[in-house]
Amino acid sequence: MHRHACFAAALSAGLLFAGFAVQAAEAPAAAPAAKAAPRAGGRDLGATTTPEAVGFDSARLKRMDDYMAKVVADGRVAGMTTLLARHGKVVEFKTYGKASLATGQAMPKDEIFRVYSMSKPLTGVAMMILFEQGKWRLDDPVTRYVPEFKNLKVMVEADKEGHITKVEDMKRPPTMREIMSHTAGFGYGLGDRHPVDKLYRERKVLSSNGLQEMIDRTATIPLMYQPGTSWSYSSAVDIQGYIVQKLSGKPFGQFLQENVFGPLKMKDTGFYTGPAKANRLAAVYVGEVVDRKPTGRIVEAKDLFGTQMPDYTKPPAMESGGGGLVSTTMDYARFCQMMLNKGVLDGVRILAPSSIELMDTNVIPHNVLVNNNGTGVASFNEYVGFGLDFQVVNDARKAGMNEGNNTMSWGGAAGTWFWIDPTNDLLYVGMIQRMGGSGGDDLGTMARTLTYQALLHPEK
Repeated sequence: MHRHACFAAALSAGLLFAGFAVQAAEAPAAAPAAKAAPRAGGRDLGATTTPEAVGFDSARLKRMDDYMAKVVADGRVAGMTTLLARHGKVVEFKTYGKASLATGQAMPKDEIFRVYSMSKPLTGVAMMILFEQGKWRLDDPVTRYVPEFKNLKVMVEADKEGHITKVEDMKRPPTMREIMSHTAGFGYGLGDRHPVDKLYRERKVLSSNGLQEMIDRTATIPLMYQPGTSWSYSSAVDIQGYIVQKLSGKPFGQFLQENVFGPLKMKDTGFYTGPAKANRLAAVYVGEVVDRKPTGRIVEAKDLFGTQMPDYTKPPAMESGGGGLVSTTMDYARFCQMMLNKGVLDGVRILAPSSIELMDTNVIPHNVLVNNNGTGVASFNEYVGFGLDFQVVNDARKAGMNEGNNTMSWGGAAGTWFWIDPTNDLLYVGMIQRMGGSGGDDLGTMARTLTYQALLHPEK
């Protein structure tokens, strides 16, 4: 009897972030970053260009195409789409393999993917829209908008079985800055190693019936640490979704549609596909395990953490800003291009340039960056930090990374990844659907390496 691999340890470290844990010591070194190219008009992804016209070498870029094709041919993933753009023009938009191994359907460019934690930056933009309306400030206490959190405790000790035995009062409530950078102390429940995460799973925080119930359940669980003293991947972005809903007076999904998806023409992005688009949702896979041994093959995932996979044809019980969205490669690329354009796309402005810069600025205190180096989901250090719902690169070359300074990125549980490089005026979106890693080298890391080794003339 076949059994699916759970990959519990890997997923508990970053279920909604697969593919973007920065390993600075292993990343390839490169020459100093190029100066940002002049910003021309028509930066809307409405046109294509040749690699050479924007500084790439076609022969070197083919190394990436060959690598991704081999990943599919080797059976590590069923199919894939990748999109590379520079100066607002599409350099490559590739498809590989199958949308479904069961049907044999070739992967189309408009396939819909579960993007999981790539939902987080979109929620962050929704927050910043309200920030620009003066409805909240970065150093406001979260309790100003979520009074249910006024009596939160902080875990101090737990027994060998993982039961919390001692708590203390908060020295101060978490700030809005901290919930947008995972330094507030909330748990997540993706794994069960930490006593706080165990409670998140036991009380089914992520499967709540609506955002209010999620808040109410969260309010019964202690924080992992005093706010601002450490970093832990958390449900804080789901809390942001609740705050958006409360401050706007609109259902969270409706606010996103009216203020982000609609204006950006992200026509296939939302919390569900609806019946008409259901056949465009890519199947999600896991590594097959037989008798506790990986076979090297992939099989379609039917459940996640012992619960049935969600039905994406109908609205979810809870609109999860932390991991609930589905999208297409081009839809997500349009979002990335808006960020590159400092808040505008197709003449429609979503945010002011200063708000994009705020999101792209590290907000984690220096001592927290250093203390978390090499641990958890992301290996932060003095050169790689976290802004407002994005990981950000402070100094790429000192971090041993090829991309430009201020590159923003994140990824999703089923292997999706993206990065936005304002220094080189470049974006990349990669979409696969495999839980628990891609069965080999991290694809997001490889895509970066193979992209920048082909960018021979960044001055173009």
